Amino acid sequence: MLHHVYILESEDGRHHFVGLTNDIERRLTEYNAGYVKHTAKFRPWIMRTVIGFDDRAKAAAFEFYLKTGSGRAFAKKRF
Repeated sequence: MLHHVYILESEDGRHHFVGLTNDIERRLTEYNAGYVKHTAKFRPWIMRTVIGFDDRAKAAAFEFYLKTGSGRAFAKKRF
């Protein structure tokens, strides 16, 4: 099973969100339907970056890194 680390961007480009899932299409649908309270007020969301991992632990570690200050700077520069 493939695990995806993703970066969402609000349609207005002012908000970003990093997450981890094994069903990327379902997850984006949930965000745009407003099921996730934390992100509902910034929808609609656009999937900007998706990176697949075979190992869930490595995916979780990369997601955690992207949520740090240096990880956000890395993502802004690279993605």
